[in-house]
Amino acid sequence: MPSMKTNAAARDGDRAVPEAGRVPDDPRKRAKYQAIIEAALEAFSEYGYHDCPVSRIARRANVADGTIYLYFANKEEVLISVFREKINLMIDEVERKTRDCATAWEKIETLIRFHITVLGDNPVMANFFQIQLRQSSQKIRTGIAGPLRKFYRLIESFIIEGQADGTIDSRINPNIARKVIFGSIDEVVSCWVLSRRRYDVKERIDDTIYILGRALRTQAG
Repeated sequence: MPSMKTNAAARDGDRAVPEAGRVPDDPRKRAKYQAIIEAALEAFSEYGYHDCPVSRIARRANVADGTIYLYFANKEEVLISVFREKINLMIDEVERKTRDCATAWEKIETLIRFHITVLGDNPVMANFFQIQLRQSSQKIRTGIAGPLRKFYRLIESFIIEGQADGTIDSRINPNIARKVIFGSIDEVVSCWVLSRRRYDVKERIDDTIYILGRALRTQAG
């Protein structure tokens, strides 16, 4: 394996080996890292995590097989890194979109609408999120837990804010409410991904928001 890394680095022009799984600071290496992330997203979704060797990811990214190991320790780390990159982008965009919302409930509506829309418009990413991430490996479960907790905290912060501004029932446990919101989004998208019947999952957004609103909002909200 060490010699494989060295040869790949020479072919691809990489002289310094970045820490595995760490996003490179150098723009050229960052571009190559991002190419691997996008290639892995497509390959995992098309072939499935277990049936997707690193060589398939490398071919899609147009790099040598060994170059993958300059950026990631193993295939598990590639999967975790893809999720981390994509969920962090989603969190950043939700925070941007909710910045000017008048109420916390409006922020929750925006989050639900954005989450389902993004996955509905991108079946490859939906497959990755809803199927490929559900692996039995303890390392994978531990690796995705951190980024996922960040998303959970964002939802929970909106709930707590809503209880403070009077739009969400103050009697509700924010942790349970967060599980209800995330679980509803997750189930709606999972049913769409796994369904044999083709339909637009975005058509489920308004019903999802309405049902959750009936459960969580105050009459004044």
